[in-house]
Amino acid sequence: MKFTELNLDDSVLEALDAMNFSECTPIQEKTIPVLLKGCDVIGVAQTGTGKTAAYLLPVINKLCTGNYPKDAVNCLIMSPTRELAQQIDQQMEGFAYFMPVSSVAVYGGNDGVRFEQEKRGLTLGADVIIATPGRLISHIQMGYVDLSKVSFFILDEADRMLDMGFYDDIMQIVKLLPKNRQTLMFSATMPVKIQQLAKNILNNPVEVKIAVSKPAEKIIQTAYICYEPQKMGIIRSLFKNNIESRILIFASSKLKVKDLTNSLKRMHLNVGEMHSDLDQSQRDEIMNEFKAGRVNILVATDIVARGIDIDDIRLVINYDVPHDSEDYVHRIGRTARANNDGCAITLVNEEEQFKFKQIEDFLGKEIYKIPVPSELGESPAYEPKKNSFKGKRPNHRQPSKQKQGNKGNRSNRQHERYSSQRSAQQSSIRK
Repeated sequence: MKFTELNLDDSVLEALDAMNFSECTPIQEKTIPVLLKGCDVIGVAQTGTGKTAAYLLPVINKLCTGNYPKDAVNCLIMSPTRELAQQIDQQMEGFAYFMPVSSVAVYGGNDGVRFEQEKRGLTLGADVIIATPGRLISHIQMGYVDLSKVSFFILDEADRMLDMGFYDDIMQIVKLLPKNRQTLMFSATMPVKIQQLAKNILNNPVEVKIAVSKPAEKIIQTAYICYEPQKMGIIRSLFKNNIESRILIFASSKLKVKDLTNSLKRMHLNVGEMHSDLDQSQRDEIMNEFKAGRVNILVATDIVARGIDIDDIRLVINYDVPHDSEDYVHRIGRTARANNDGCAITLVNEEEQFKFKQIEDFLGKEIYKIPVPSELGESPAYEPKKNSFKGKRPNHRQPSKQKQGNKGNRSNRQHERYSSQRSAQQSSIRK
């Protein structure tokens, strides 16, 4: 369906045309007409499906055609992270380019000047406030925030917000909103806690569901079954040739991000790091450098797993196995965007095998295991049930007589598959 077939104002269509948007994504096609009718909506869709435009376009359309107060907050959008808040704000600016609709992003990690700008937007009245829960609560506690005239309340990536412990903050904010608002909630999954939240804050919502959260089929997914000390050696073997494409590496902690970044810098690679120890200006600078191609490799915690909007990342590496299947989907979903190809590599140590098997079960397929380079020594067998450890911490030292789990006799078909996967990975790194 084309946007021109929807009941959108000419000024909204003009902005879409200027941005070269003509065809709706499935989530937009199903959501926009429902929102224009004034219904509450719960949307189930993963990142990269166009859900931001699915709620921004009808809200902007209503704000520019309806009779809403000029000196009040008319729409409140909640975001789990400052990166996603920034991305929503950027899309807001584009979609509202030809309309007198104002927006202010409210998120932490800024200096006092930025805080004052946020305060002015909240007190003088911005049409749209895009905020992280913690930062908005900080402003509310100062006593000058009035949310009594909010007509649209939107929770983006609600599952992520609950995972981050924002439930109480959200409910505190909800108490300040009028009951006769239109509420929209978007989530990649629908666990019990999300269903309960929806029951508490939505009024007879229409559910819009777009497929099961799974990675794009064109992402080539592979893994190395290895010992923890072998991980850096695998990274070195992958990056021994020239690197021209953008590569995103996820690690489980900011300490690992820092150590990995330093190791890659010693290899004279063009690398940047992204984690919570950086202030907002530093994070903005690194992200701009990565988007512009002046940094080839970005090492990050899950802080950028959702919200990053770069279309030509060719390779995603999970230095550690993600916490759960949804995090895995969101991480590797940073590649193979906008009809590009992409690869995802996960490094799996003994302790992580059980978690990785759960991811495979969620995907409904076995992810191909590439042999660890022979110069790194023997690698463990892939035995996820045996290596569930039942709460015990494994010993990552490499035994002298460990059976090589990824070696042995392979059929010609396995050799061909390995060659194909390895070739695709090296191609993604070099491009």
